[in-house]
Amino acid sequence: MKKKLLIGLFALAIAGGAHAAQCPADMRAIDEAMAKNPELAAEQMEQVKALRAEGEELHNAGKHAESVEALAKAKEILGIK
Repeated sequence: MKKKLLIGLFALAIAGGAHAAQCPADMRAIDEAMAKNPELAAEQMEQVKALRAEGEELHNAGKHAESVEALAKAKEILGIK
């Protein structure tokens, strides 16, 4: 029983670490795309900026899964894979 619990906790720690590392890479990709002045409607540009800011805020709060989701939405608008 204890072994299963330890294995489960270890798996969660690894998964959380993977999301934590993904956030900065996603933010960097968004920043690089934005620096190229993509042709987006003003509304889309504001949405990307808001999602980028939300992603960073969530990352800093330790909410990495939510951060990855917000940043993925921004990347989708920008056409980043």
